[in-house]
Amino acid sequence: QVQLVESGGGSVQAGGSLSLSCADSGRTFRRYTTGWFRQPPGKEREFVGFITWSAGLTDYADSVKGRFTISRDNAKNTVYLQMNSLKPEDTAVYYCAAGSTTTRHPRDYDSWGQGTQVTVSS
Repeated sequence: QVQLVESGGGSVQAGGSLSLSCADSGRTFRRYTTGWFRQPPGKEREFVGFITWSAGLTDYADSVKGRFTISRDNAKNTVYLQMNSLKPEDTAVYYCAAGSTTTRHPRDYDSWGQGTQVTVSS
């Protein structure tokens, strides 16, 4: 069973960086695509990016492309979201999720972390 635990959120000024981690305590990450999503205040949850476990392929939303990078550490069963050049509009609760297909749609992901707050001030 996939059990996701996120860490690394916080507050930063615009232009700064943060790194989020998503660890699978169930040790089954290798079967899944791991997605990152975010939910800004008062808005719907939106796709940020994903990484496939088998080939390490990545995909990113246009709004974060070139600023955010997703990577993984197989030995630690952990996926990372490195966020650089942060903007106030990146403020949101960030979630990682595991799914069995490669997709941008939240509904296709089966297991979710608890979420971590990222706040970017101008």
